[in-house]
Amino acid sequence: MMAPDSRNGAVTSCACKGIRRCLICENFKEKFNVDESESKIVHHFLYNPETRLAVGTDGQALSFPFPGVFLWENFISEEEEEELISAMDQDVWNLSQSGRRKQDFGPKVNFKKKKVRMGGFNGLPALSQKLVLRMQQEPGLTGFQPVEQCNLDYHPQRGSAIDPHLDDSWLWGERLVTVNMLSDTVLTMSLEQGLPELGLAEEVRVAIRLPCRCLVVLHGEARHQWKHAINREDIHERRVCSTYRELSAEFLPGGRQAELGAQLLNIALSFKGTLV
Repeated sequence: MMAPDSRNGAVTSCACKGIRRCLICENFKEKFNVDESESKIVHHFLYNPETRLAVGTDGQALSFPFPGVFLWENFISEEEEEELISAMDQDVWNLSQSGRRKQDFGPKVNFKKKKVRMGGFNGLPALSQKLVLRMQQEPGLTGFQPVEQCNLDYHPQRGSAIDPHLDDSWLWGERLVTVNMLSDTVLTMSLEQGLPELGLAEEVRVAIRLPCRCLVVLHGEARHQWKHAINREDIHERRVCSTYRELSAEFLPGGRQAELGAQLLNIALSFKGTLV
């Protein structure tokens, strides 16, 4: 069942634990042979980046404002994409859950105990410096100083996905920034309690189309109230993304752990990073 991992292709091993699953482990683990045919009502919408509205796609003429999303198409060029992927593939991809592989450039964090340690953290990778400088030219990303970069590799042969979740807000700050590479995909936002004020008592999902080489930012309601996910059915080719996270107020000037935050930023923005 478990075969050695490769640097840039599909692999035949997985790191799924608990309820996590991928196509590889589903072929071997009987606990995943369960009936998932139970249907539930879900209201589907599609995000329009021009109007910033979520528009109904299941036959209902309903739309509503969807704040907290910024989409920058063609954030990187094809040449930059090729350079970035080549550099990543020269490094080791570590197995992650749900058919993903990952590369971490950031401090070691225990979110349950709320502890941060440097570990082997020595900064973000050198190629990210020009991207961060470019991000900071966007008014909505003024002052954005990432302290962590996480690269994720998705592949349809592994059934790669990431479940609906909210990113931590104790350590990570207001803006989550992701660069999407190698293929188009869809970021699915979900609100399990629905929007009763709009007559939607069941779960609401909003699909955000992510073109290849775009940058997407989640902040405000989209960051803190709506869970985000990448569904297996939306991975048709290899997809690599880099997510950059900034520090929360607790680690910034005036915060309780400002000194630690300053140390982390000093290391991160040296752009001398190697994999942690």
